Amino acid sequence: MKRFLLTILVLSFFSIQMFGKISLPSVFSDNMVLQQNSQVAIWGWSDPGETVSIVTSWNTKDTIKVKADNSSKWTTSIKTIGAGGPYSIQILGNGKVQLSNVMLGEVWICSGQSNMEMNVNWKLINGEEDAAKATNPNIRIFHIQRIAAEFPQQNCNATWTVCSPETMRATSAVGYFFARELQQKLNVPVGIIVSAWGGTPAEVWIEKSRIENNPVLNKAKYADHYDGWPGAAGTTYNSMIAPIVPFGIAGTIWYQGESNIGNYPVYSLLKKTLIENWRADFKKDFPFYFVQIAPYDYDVNGKSAYLREQQEMTTKIVPNTGMVVISDLVDNIKDIHPKNKIDVGKRLAAYALAETYKQNVGEYKSPFYESMKIEKGKVRINFSNAVAGLKSTGKNPVKFMIAGDDQKFVEGTAKIEGNSVVVSSKLVKTPVAVRFCFDNTTMPDLFSVNGLPVAPFRTDKW
Repeated sequence: MKRFLLTILVLSFFSIQMFGKISLPSVFSDNMVLQQNSQVAIWGWSDPGETVSIVTSWNTKDTIKVKADNSSKWTTSIKTIGAGGPYSIQILGNGKVQLSNVMLGEVWICSGQSNMEMNVNWKLINGEEDAAKATNPNIRIFHIQRIAAEFPQQNCNATWTVCSPETMRATSAVGYFFARELQQKLNVPVGIIVSAWGGTPAEVWIEKSRIENNPVLNKAKYADHYDGWPGAAGTTYNSMIAPIVPFGIAGTIWYQGESNIGNYPVYSLLKKTLIENWRADFKKDFPFYFVQIAPYDYDVNGKSAYLREQQEMTTKIVPNTGMVVISDLVDNIKDIHPKNKIDVGKRLAAYALAETYKQNVGEYKSPFYESMKIEKGKVRINFSNAVAGLKSTGKNPVKFMIAGDDQKFVEGTAKIEGNSVVVSSKLVKTPVAVRFCFDNTTMPDLFSVNGLPVAPFRTDKW
C-alpha cells in the first residue's frame, strides 16, 4: 500500500510537470526562507526548451534567465542580500508563478531519529507553555512528512509555514528551540527544514551507492526492514533529503544514534560518509553539529557507551563538526526520549552561534578527556575545555572506575584539582586505566565550573 501511494504521488507530480506551465518543488513556496548573502540554487520544470525568467523584489534590476532542458527541468541560481523581508519572487515563462512572504536569513536542516522528531505533544518539559508563545513571523518551518522511497525523488510532501503555536506543536522541538535561540541572538529570520524519522538507523539517510560501494559499511549495514522502520540504505535519503538538494543552507543539526548501537563499530565511518554525502549534494562544507545520545537502560550491556565514543570520534575525523553532551538532561533512564528538549536546542544553538557566527556566547563546549598520567599509584586525568576548572554535584565525583592490568574495574576515589581529576583505589595498586560514565545509564556528577557535563570516556581500548 505504501509503495502504491508513493507511485500515485510521483505520477501526480509528473502529470503536473507535463501539463502545467511552470512548476516548482515544494521547497520553493510562499513563506520560505532563503539563505542570506549567498548564491542560492533554484530549480523547477516548464515546457522543454522554454526560457524562464526570474525576478526578485530585492533586486528588480537583475533578471535571471534559464532554459529548460529536454526533460523539462531547469536549474539556476539567484543572488541574495542581507537578512530581511518579506520579499517576493516571480518566475515567468508561458505561465507565471509568484512566491510571496519570502524572507532572507539563516536556513538549517534538522535531521535524525525520534529525539529530533519529537514535538511538544510528547509531554515535553514546559512544552505547552513554549508553544503558546511560539508566534514568530521570523521563524519559518518546512517539515517533511515521513515517507521512504527506493529511488531518489524530485519532490516531497511539505510546505513552508510561518511559526505559530499550531505549527510549532507539529514540528521538531529541538529544531524549534534551536531556531528560536538563533533568531533571538542574531536578530535575523531563521528557517528550519525538519527531516526526521523515529527509529531510523544512519544508513537510510545516506545515498545507497555510498553504502554498497564501501565494503566495511556494506557488510555492517542493517537489513532492509529494521524493527518496522525503513532500514534499507538510502530509503529516507531518497525521499526526505534528495528532494531539497541543493537548496541553500547554513548548516545541519543532527540527533540520531540509538538505532545504530547494534553496529556501533562502524558508526563514525557512517557519520563521516553521511556528512561527506550531504556536503557534496549541497555543494558546501557546511557545519554539522550533533547530539550525543543520552543515558538509557538499553537491553544490551554497555553498547551505548561505545556508540557515544564513536560519536565523539566523528568530531576528530570530520572537519567543521561539533558534538553537544546532554547526559545530564535525563529525567528517566527508562525513557529513551528525554523530555528536556529546550536545553538540547540551546546547547546546539550556542555551538552554532560560537563556531558558525563567531559570537561570544561564553562556554559552549563540554569538557572532554584529553590525557592521563600515572602518579604513584594514582591516575591524573586532564580535560580539554576546562580552563576555568571543574566542579562536582557532591563533595567529590563518584562516577569514576579504575582498573589495573587485570582489566577489572572498581569504583575509584576521585579528587578535583583545578582542571584535572586524580583517581585512585586501595584495591588497585598499579592502575592503568580509568573510565567515567562509560556504560548505558550512568549520569555525570562532574561538570565544568559553568555547568556543562564532562563527556563520558574511557582511557583504555579494551
